[in-house]
Amino acid sequence: MCYGADALPPDHGIAGAVAEEQDLTLTSTDGTKFMAHVARAAEPNGNGVVVCPDVRGLHNYYCALTRSFARAGIDAVAFDYFGRTTTLDEPRDEATFDYREHIQQLDWNKVSEDVTASIAALMEGGRVQRVFTLGFCFGGAMSWRQAAAQSALDGAIGFYGVPGRVRDVVSAMESPLLLLLAGDDVATPREEFEKFEEELTGAHVPHRAVMYDGAPHSFFDRSYDQHREACADAWRQVFAFIESPPG
Repeated sequence: MCYGADALPPDHGIAGAVAEEQDLTLTSTDGTKFMAHVARAAEPNGNGVVVCPDVRGLHNYYCALTRSFARAGIDAVAFDYFGRTTTLDEPRDEATFDYREHIQQLDWNKVSEDVTASIAALMEGGRVQRVFTLGFCFGGAMSWRQAAAQSALDGAIGFYGVPGRVRDVVSAMESPLLLLLAGDDVATPREEFEKFEEELTGAHVPHRAVMYDGAPHSFFDRSYDQHREACADAWRQVFAFIESPPG
């Protein structure tokens, strides 16, 4: 898993306001109901982000991240992976909820259907004209996979995703990618990220990759004061990609 119970996204320094935020129950294509959390910008800029969490699903960190985006003028929704294997009211206490059991039962295609429903919720009302996915670790790969699954997607952003979870769909990708990578990621060697970039180039997938030397897996955390510069640059990279994706 990426973030501890008390983790928070680093501050991006944009002093905007959140117009509203709320928990949602969304319905996927197959009728599955799943949890989500949305935050709307007080001064929207027409962009939206669907947040793909780590293996624990709709963790507090990702709800906070939707607020961070809203303060930057970007409507955002974070969604939960486990609508098919849990009930909406099942407790998610970190000491008792076995997310590994539920992750093993995930169907990648079904989760993409949940992303489709999340995009629809985000774009409802016409505030959002351009939409991106963004994820972390397991969710980073999930975000990148959406470049091959979502016809309406303007780009897919992933923090330290695992390339091996994406390779089977590289040839079908139609949206640009942003890869934000940790140089000291113990989960994925640097060489694996370099190989992934070569594969994307070979498949003519527009992409931008940024490697943060010395940064560990999960460096994008407010408590990591020693990685403050990497966090600040990662925010800059995210906003620049949303403003002008490569390709």
